[in-house]
Amino acid sequence: MNEAEDGLEPVLEAEGLAKTYDEGIAPVTVLNGVSLRVRPAEMVAVVGASGSGKSTLLHLLGGLDRPTAGTVRLAGLEMSSLSEEGRSRLRCRSVGFVFQFHQLLPEFTALENAMMPGWIAGRPTAEVRTRAEGLLRDLGLGARFEHKPAELSGGEQQRVAVARALHLKPAVLLADEPTGNLDRPATQALLEILARYRQEESQAIIIATHNPEVARAAGRVLALQDGYLSPMKMEPARI
Repeated sequence: MNEAEDGLEPVLEAEGLAKTYDEGIAPVTVLNGVSLRVRPAEMVAVVGASGSGKSTLLHLLGGLDRPTAGTVRLAGLEMSSLSEEGRSRLRCRSVGFVFQFHQLLPEFTALENAMMPGWIAGRPTAEVRTRAEGLLRDLGLGARFEHKPAELSGGEQQRVAVARALHLKPAVLLADEPTGNLDRPATQALLEILARYRQEESQAIIIATHNPEVARAAGRVLALQDGYLSPMKMEPARI
């Protein structure tokens, strides 16, 4: 199905993205002319070996880093045309991030971490708390509201990070190995939650993963290799 068939314009567009790092003895090109379009409520998996540039791609798509060349358009706005403050506002409003290593605030509880985006956005406290509690319950953490990250398992911390990322109903969710610390039942439960939220709230989801089960859950699978992104047909997962 293409944009013309479903009537939906892309919420995220990347054209000719390249990223070269000049540190070290010689420049290293991680991405080389990557183009991508993602529509609302679409889930795309990006697979590739460790070090292939998956995390770099997500950082560029979410405006956490600037490309060496190429453009990113998010929710109709081209990132390169925005100031740092403008990019920050756009990220806060339109992008949810699930980082590979959680990046929870250690001095705050699970509930407070999940509430943080709403607080930063200036939403009413009662509304923020209700949203965070609902997300944590959906993710199986209804009994862990008052636990701080150090008191949670790695998988529980990851689920708190997912709740935080979904809090403001972002147009785009960018997830870097979101099931890396989850066992198979927890992985399946998380995929079901993401599927429900993207249908109910029309989030576009881009997941960087090495897990074939996660990739198979996506509507589209793209392989990142040697700096290039190309369609990939998944074989049955062997987990």
